[in-house]
Amino acid sequence: MADRRNPPNTQLRAVREGRFQMSRHEFAALINTTGQAMGEGVSCAARLVAAWEDGDVGCPQPVYRRILTRVTGRSMPELGFRPTTPARPVQPADGPYGPDQEALVDRREFLADGTGAVLSLTLPAPGPATAPGRIGVRAVRAVDQAVTTLYAHDHDHGSAALRRDAATALHTAYQWLQDGRYTEKTGKRLRSATGHLSIAAGWLSYDSGRAADARSLYGEALAAARIADDPGLEAHAFGCLSLLAKASGRPREAISAAQGAQSAVHAYGSPRMLSLFAMREAGGWALMGDTAATDRAIVRAHHLYAKGPREEADPAWLEFFTPGELAGLEALARADLGQHERAATGAEQAVLLHGATFARNRALYTADVAIQHAVRDQPEPEAAAEAAGRVLAYLPEVRSDRLLQSLHDVESALQRHDRVPAVADWLEEYRTTASIS
Repeated sequence: MADRRNPPNTQLRAVREGRFQMSRHEFAALINTTGQAMGEGVSCAARLVAAWEDGDVGCPQPVYRRILTRVTGRSMPELGFRPTTPARPVQPADGPYGPDQEALVDRREFLADGTGAVLSLTLPAPGPATAPGRIGVRAVRAVDQAVTTLYAHDHDHGSAALRRDAATALHTAYQWLQDGRYTEKTGKRLRSATGHLSIAAGWLSYDSGRAADARSLYGEALAAARIADDPGLEAHAFGCLSLLAKASGRPREAISAAQGAQSAVHAYGSPRMLSLFAMREAGGWALMGDTAATDRAIVRAHHLYAKGPREEADPAWLEFFTPGELAGLEALARADLGQHERAATGAEQAVLLHGATFARNRALYTADVAIQHAVRDQPEPEAAAEAAGRVLAYLPEVRSDRLLQSLHDVESALQRHDRVPAVADWLEEYRTTASIS
């Protein structure tokens, strides 16, 4: 077993238990709420608080230092941390907006970046800008195709290079809704298609670490679903809001949104959709630390998934929900419950089941394998370093802020094992990658 780099942080634990009288889950939620009020987009979970208190992380990232100081009124040394000069983390191709600048970004333009488009989403213009003309089925199909194309490229390459395309397509679709002439039937179809495009754009925002933009776009999709009387779109929007709530440290909201998704789609005839939303619910229960409720939701998800696909009811966007994704989502829930061995096994199974598809998801689950091997009760640092090495191999083909954040989390988890040669080699490779990015 590798030596621990830092002793347990008893001071932080004393503050949490003595002053705040909170569990780790509750303290993580307080950090997220405070961060949101400060304009900081963080997604602290109980396992991160555990890493701080167990000494796995000598000092939090700067954003968490600011939030912890606001929450407790104490400096890092007063909270038992030992400030260091960390290696500069890998930065995404386009830097994040600060809270003031982000508020000024128009919702139609926030996806634009300077990396250059990798797709050509040419939506057929219905006519001159001053007289859009009649919009028919061809325009609706173009919006649907835009959604399909975005997801196909996102699965393999991440979100960074797709924002300009998504922004242009979404702007055009909204312009058609506002200024075009169409029948009532075509209008409902176009609004539903635009709602799905808004979800795709929201997903790109979420993957790029911009939770506020994602929430806005998912909200637009939910409104479009209600107007178009589209229960499938409504369920999809609720499911995305559940995922976003969990990532933002709001488990009760995650559970409620997932249950809303299940209610919306209950009569839709798609067991696979119900399975996905049951797994979203499981994620919320896990973040709350409720093992029994998590297990019930997971069992329900597997039971529904086993009923098989329904070609007439399963939407195209559901293609990502493969057996590998089912295993991966369960692994994430197990990790939040502190079941690290089961989480590592499940994440490795997810990677294997994905095969050669969904590169970004494979990279994220491989990162989780590394973390779980590093933080389990009987750590396996060599296995963690091996998995971490596989994660680095996905760069730079996959450009996702979530993946970059996962790599930073892997670094934090491996620091306690830096006397193990394989770990030391990986840390050096990662920091070299960071310094030239």
